[in-house]
Amino acid sequence: MIYKEFVLKENGSLDGAKLTVYVQETSSPKLKIKKRPLILLCPGGAYAYTSDREAEPIAFSLMAKGYHTAILRYSCYPAHYPTSLLELGRSLLIIREHADEWFVDSNAIIIQGCSAGGHLAASFGCFWREDFLAETLIGEKSDISKEMLRPNGLLLCYPVITSGEHAHKDSFKNLLGDRLTELESKMSLETAVNQYVPRTFIWHTFTDEAVPVENSLFFATALRQHGINTELHIFPTGCHGLSLASHLTESPDEKENVPACQPWIELAATWLDSYWR
Repeated sequence: MIYKEFVLKENGSLDGAKLTVYVQETSSPKLKIKKRPLILLCPGGAYAYTSDREAEPIAFSLMAKGYHTAILRYSCYPAHYPTSLLELGRSLLIIREHADEWFVDSNAIIIQGCSAGGHLAASFGCFWREDFLAETLIGEKSDISKEMLRPNGLLLCYPVITSGEHAHKDSFKNLLGDRLTELESKMSLETAVNQYVPRTFIWHTFTDEAVPVENSLFFATALRQHGINTELHIFPTGCHGLSLASHLTESPDEKENVPACQPWIELAATWLDSYWR
């Protein structure tokens, strides 16, 4: 395995912001596989922290299914928008710049996110073409195009999406700080979907009380309206923050062990294999 860490220093980045990359080495001529897709993970945590439960356990589960992975520990409160978005964009550039070295298929980089990390992933899926990202992350480098920032897919787990009636209010307060009134509508992502959002996989639970299922339903509806290929799964029961939904990622109160939701990662792997194998 190739293991790399990159400290991230964008405007507003906090200590601890970093990208950690886990790459399965090729074994020519023993393996037919020469390059693999890479899943870039954004753990949740209401933009207050990044959850360990939604980091390495999911990353290693995806690696076992044949993917490279990377984990973004993005800056959270008291850092505010757009710091974490810039860190995600920088991470994508780092991965693409090392694609050959790491045996990564640069046309198969999927951003995964849980909860507020799902909001970050979906935000980048909606905003990656905005000029301020290219100007900040790429600048005048003539050998790098805006297309280097394009994600190839989104994999969203019980994502925070809307700032409206069904919002997880603390996530938006932590993300936007003093600019909450100014930016709350912009960051309500069901209104930000456009034709450039990549194909998307979403799952949620019907009984999620922290981030109501309407968040995923609103986003999926907007994707449908824009003709974006989308797979959506709603499981009937389960609390928020399930991660793998197994005993491997449950908290001490054991509420996150929900066998009915455990198939989500197999469904996601089938989706990934359908488009990037």
